[in-house]
Amino acid sequence: MGELRSDTAAAVFLALAFVFVQSYAEISIGRRTSSFVRTDNLSLDMPLDSDVFRVPPGYNAPQQVHITQGDYEANSVIVSWVTPDEPGSSSVQYWAENSEIKNSVEGLVVRYKYFNYTSGYIHHCTIKDLEFDTKYQYQVGTGNAIRQFWFVTPPKSGPDVPYTFGLIGDLGQTHDSNRTLAHYELSPIKGQTLLFVGDLSYADDYPFHNNIRWDTWGRFIERNAAYQPWIWTAGNHELDWAPQFGERKPFKPYLNRFHVPYRECGSTSPLWYSIKRASAYIIVMSSYSAFGKYTPQYRWLINELPKVNRSETPWLIVLMHAPMYNSYAHHYMEGETMRVMYEEWFVKYKVDVVFAGHVHAYERSERISNIEYNIVNGLCTPKSDQSAPVYITIGDGGNLEGLVTEMTEPQPSYSAFREASFGHGLLDIRNRSHAFFSWNRNQDGYAVEADSVWLINRYWSSFERSPTAAL
Repeated sequence: MGELRSDTAAAVFLALAFVFVQSYAEISIGRRTSSFVRTDNLSLDMPLDSDVFRVPPGYNAPQQVHITQGDYEANSVIVSWVTPDEPGSSSVQYWAENSEIKNSVEGLVVRYKYFNYTSGYIHHCTIKDLEFDTKYQYQVGTGNAIRQFWFVTPPKSGPDVPYTFGLIGDLGQTHDSNRTLAHYELSPIKGQTLLFVGDLSYADDYPFHNNIRWDTWGRFIERNAAYQPWIWTAGNHELDWAPQFGERKPFKPYLNRFHVPYRECGSTSPLWYSIKRASAYIIVMSSYSAFGKYTPQYRWLINELPKVNRSETPWLIVLMHAPMYNSYAHHYMEGETMRVMYEEWFVKYKVDVVFAGHVHAYERSERISNIEYNIVNGLCTPKSDQSAPVYITIGDGGNLEGLVTEMTEPQPSYSAFREASFGHGLLDIRNRSHAFFSWNRNQDGYAVEADSVWLINRYWSSFERSPTAAL
């Protein structure tokens, strides 16, 4: 073949340079344990007369209003609330922001007893067949106790649809919990949906698993959860299994209060399910349900992963509570059994990122795997694996149990960054190939990132690394 023309050669050079940069964009600058030290590691509960727990005015006024995604495709919303005195109306009125036509849909009402506590009337109402990328107003209640809120539906799923998720875990209802939520709300980068990785109210940390603390927590988060969907993951503090005073049904308060669209994805339990949202496919797992081989959760997941269409939803995200990789002394190796069961599946299907909580601190891993280890071959050290996810532990919402500060030393090679502080995360998906993750500690200004990394999509990066594809 003849020589390339100079402009063609330049194009080839630039394309190859682009591929090189893309290929190495995620290489870490090395292990780092933050030098930042908090002066107070223990969180204190907000007083019960705090404004954040305020009961709305009016007889039987709806309270604890929150929304979540209502179906697999993201054009439905589940609206949930509690009426304290009587069932009242179980319907939701809703309308597109610029429309004068109001629609109404009826929901269901549930109630439960837990030891010496009886819940209010818990309403769940699914609004279906909404338009994508549209702002809706909605209202619940009747008479002088009507309350009005709004939400915005996501864009229709597509490979280059930008979207921003917030990340919070292990929140509780302390002064630090309040700082975390305020920090998230005031961030200049606005989360459109919040991914919650488990441990909600910490009601089980109070005498007799005081379920009044579920009510105060519901009123606390309403200021955000009534306006944007929170995607729920169950943690160990949602178990509420207490046979010592007659409570032998696990997850009872959680399952009554928080409904999710699990049937739409073929799941048999609301504790594990999947949804599509914009350019992301989100799989929620349950660390505290049976997950061994041939269990319902196992069977569901191994059938679910091959269904993910990375040409439509390129970003594959997994949520769970107990982290598979953790270099803190607290809860060290607790996620090992689940890692052994599922890590090879995450690598095979090129999961981009796994978010977890449980450890009350922050940590981000390198892209590593330990799938070669078979108990006799000695290959028990995680090694670099570019098909593996990044593992991010974000159980630092601010709960009353406080921070975990003791770390394993030396810092393992798989740990890229760790810090014992309270905060929240943001996953800002830009297109099919790039997303920017940042973690913000509560002690900094609202625009300060204590840790951040560009994530290169595992599925689409294989195309970008091919020179012919880049040309």
